[in-house]
Amino acid sequence: MDARKQDILLAIITDYIATAEPVGSRTIARKYRLGISPATIRNEMADLEEMGYIEQPHTSAGRVPSESGYRYYVDYLMKREELSSGEEKLIRENYRSKVKDVGQVIQLTGQLLSQLTRYAAVVMSPRVGPSAFKHVRLIGMGPGRAMMLVVMDNGSLHHRMVEVPESITDPDLETISSVLSAKLQGHTMESIKMTLIKEIYAELARHRNILDLALDLIREGLTVEPGDKIYLGGVFNILNQPEFHNVEKVKTLLSLLEQEEMVCNLLSGGEDAPGVTVRIGNEMHCREIVDCSMVIAPYRISGRAGGSIGVLGPTRMDYAKVVSVVECMTRNLSRALEEMFAGRGT
Repeated sequence: MDARKQDILLAIITDYIATAEPVGSRTIARKYRLGISPATIRNEMADLEEMGYIEQPHTSAGRVPSESGYRYYVDYLMKREELSSGEEKLIRENYRSKVKDVGQVIQLTGQLLSQLTRYAAVVMSPRVGPSAFKHVRLIGMGPGRAMMLVVMDNGSLHHRMVEVPESITDPDLETISSVLSAKLQGHTMESIKMTLIKEIYAELARHRNILDLALDLIREGLTVEPGDKIYLGGVFNILNQPEFHNVEKVKTLLSLLEQEEMVCNLLSGGEDAPGVTVRIGNEMHCREIVDCSMVIAPYRISGRAGGSIGVLGPTRMDYAKVVSVVECMTRNLSRALEEMFAGRGT
């Protein structure tokens, strides 16, 4: 594609993203000052249509980008829009002041993504899977109560309040924590054998009550909710887009987003990608959302894949802004999770 066609395609996509209205040659000549006449622009638009980069809706003389046009734009023409200092400050301050546990950080990430992009946000919690124990800690929370923290080597964190005998002291809890961490570290739940459990019991014979509770909690924490947990944020943002004023389209989209497995499939592969991935229309292999695109990126915890985040919007989405937001959010999410785990002695 020569430079003139690139300029015209960029103008069509820029205008259509902003207005949701088909773009004509006179609009391009008036607004984008390309130094060529409307007649020349029409000829170039005819070529772009023949090449498959733009389309003509039945009801209008203007043109709109095709999936191929958006793909060419994202790959070759798009200049990423830098976040404002206010937006970056909003992200930093929210993570610094409001994040207390993994569930909260995932929810906050979804809220910020939808707020900054005005589209729907999808965030995958850190995978549990067959990960190994990294750290176990019991923290006294008053007479008869303790908080149990279990950290896995993929960065996922499980915590729960448990009842303990009132005679148990903080030094007792530290001893139990030390033994459990030492014995379980590097083991998956599936690899824990009766021999290992006997070793733990032998070392903690005086605390068999709390040990039973601890092992039950670990076992339950790893099996209660297998698979991925998905947080959806700002779903109604996407429904406000002109493309989704059709009631049937809305019903189809909402039905899809209620299916966690389907949403996981939309994010699939994102955690293995080196950076941001943009999937446009049919590239998502889901006929129910051919009018949508998704921007996906992985987040990492201590260098390991943690999960992925995504923004779902119409194919007319503001890719330049969304890509920048997603990149910034993955950096801050990774940092927040790493600092959270490090701050708990992991």
